[in-house]
Amino acid sequence: HLPRASLLLPALEAALGNFSSGPAGGVVQPLRTVLAVPGHGGYLGVMPAYSAADDALTTKLVTFYEHLKDSSAPSHQATVLLFDPRNGSLRAVLDGSVITAKRTAAVSAIATKLLMPAFAEVLCILGAGVQAYSHYEILTELFTFKEVRLWNRTKEKAEKFASSVPGPVRVCSSAQEAVVGADVIVTVTMATEPILSGAWVKPGAHIN
Repeated sequence: HLPRASLLLPALEAALGNFSSGPAGGVVQPLRTVLAVPGHGGYLGVMPAYSAADDALTTKLVTFYEHLKDSSAPSHQATVLLFDPRNGSLRAVLDGSVITAKRTAAVSAIATKLLMPAFAEVLCILGAGVQAYSHYEILTELFTFKEVRLWNRTKEKAEKFASSVPGPVRVCSSAQEAVVGADVIVTVTMATEPILSGAWVKPGAHIN
């Protein structure tokens, strides 16, 4: 367990810099391969990468089953495999679900640090799942917001979220109520149709 989620930022900022540098950055990362699982409504994603700067060879395997979102099984399940780049030997098998939650939120935090308006006061989170918790954790650690708003399709999950995090959270009855006037907006839902309207977003607000 990380004592602070923000400890991930230096390594991720370096990795993003290497990736953005193209061939000079020494990162080889092809587009992920996604395999449909006919008859079961699921998908398997494979995401390999190599970093010359870290001499690290790894791949992430993730399954996604949309129809399981209301069951006891997670909709996303992931495993990260770490190999020895010198000979291809498997060195470690890691819980990819935890890594995904922490890494995704940390990358959002980097973007927020660079792009959010000065003197941001209101954080809005749309969704109340795993990513909502990880985004709340790192964004409230790094930045001081006067208000945190939350909306979720299922109000019970939103209220559970609000009662389980350390700081005050205002549960909103609609996405519009949560978004209007917010300085930083986080969209972390399973929605297959739009939930955020540009007309609600204040000028200069940052959206993750």
